[in-house]
Amino acid sequence: MRFRDFHKNIKIRIIESFISRFVGSMIFPFMAIYLAYHFGAKVAGLLLMFNVLVGIGVNFIGGYFADQFGRRKVMLFAEILRLLAFVTMMICNSPWFLSPTVTFLMMTVNSICWALAGPANQAMLIDVSTPDQRKLMYSIMYWANNLSIAIGGIIGAFLYQDYLFELFIVLSLVAGVIVFLVAFFIQESYVLEKNEKYKASQHVVRIFTSYQKVLQDRLFVLFVIAGVFVMSMEFQLTNYIGIRLSDEMPMQTFLAWEIDGVKMMGILRSENTILVALIALFVTKVSGRFKDRSMLVTSCFLFTMGYAIISYSNNIWLLLLVMVILTIGEVFRVPVEQAYMAAIPPDDARSAYMAFNGLKFNLGMLIASITVTLSSYLSTLLMTIIITSIGLIGTWIYFVITPDLDKRKAETELRQVS
Repeated sequence: MRFRDFHKNIKIRIIESFISRFVGSMIFPFMAIYLAYHFGAKVAGLLLMFNVLVGIGVNFIGGYFADQFGRRKVMLFAEILRLLAFVTMMICNSPWFLSPTVTFLMMTVNSICWALAGPANQAMLIDVSTPDQRKLMYSIMYWANNLSIAIGGIIGAFLYQDYLFELFIVLSLVAGVIVFLVAFFIQESYVLEKNEKYKASQHVVRIFTSYQKVLQDRLFVLFVIAGVFVMSMEFQLTNYIGIRLSDEMPMQTFLAWEIDGVKMMGILRSENTILVALIALFVTKVSGRFKDRSMLVTSCFLFTMGYAIISYSNNIWLLLLVMVILTIGEVFRVPVEQAYMAAIPPDDARSAYMAFNGLKFNLGMLIASITVTLSSYLSTLLMTIIITSIGLIGTWIYFVITPDLDKRKAETELRQVS
């Protein structure tokens, strides 16, 4: 199986995803700093929370729309709306006009677009791929995304403060290219069936009732809660930790470069993405030597303690070293967590479980947004204690439920064999 054997939609999505993430990584990881500068840390935290809540709500709707109206239609609508949002952000951060309020509103529009297009994008990749293609397909996308984020983060760290307007110009141009690709090259992958038409109120009820069974599974709910707490740690880097570094970290010389807090945040983020791509090559060989329970709990502990140190220290060498340690924890955690996740849902409710599991990203972002607001009232030491406690609680929940997870996993494997 080779790249050229993929469906045209997959090739376009890989290229488009690389370009958009590359440019987006120059800007959006630093927008928490932008909001804190213009509105203060208290208001910035509330604005980020609002942004996340909007994304959570639209996420469920986006998946429903993709099944009702087709993947391409939802994607094209979201990309056109995103283009208009980026152009507006460019105008509102130009040398002739500045409006942080409108900029934030357009950030919210961008969150809505991500939530609308995300399920459609993922569904389309599955629609046009075969089971034997998907491992290579997702591997290529994983590597491309990490590479684009790493390079974009480094460039953005050095350009964000002085060339924000120019970055928005590039972002708008890229958004225009993506609209062109979706409109003229992406093929619809979902043939709609003639289903019964429902009123708007009936659609709302159908969305909510589909998740009742999920919420009744106590083991799964605890699994998601633990995942939210642990995942929220990595979002601290571009939220509270980024703001703290920009405010507290003094200018330091590192390998003949002058590094401040903003540049340090970009370097740490890029270091993480590069290390993830490199270390992931060896995970499969090493992980087979340890029990899943031990690996999950240990990796979560390393991950948590690494971010605990980064949330407090301003020493460049220590920050770089600790990022290596926590990234090792991150890389070994993800495959074990995914293996457990695949064993939890029953066959007749897998999609609902997976959609609910997708909330870990948004809820993790919500926790990170809350810590931004708390940071305006609490000291750095207290914030470190709170952030560390969140991660340790998630690790403890994993420790408690892994025996039941192992049992559920064994039952699933036995059922599949029989």
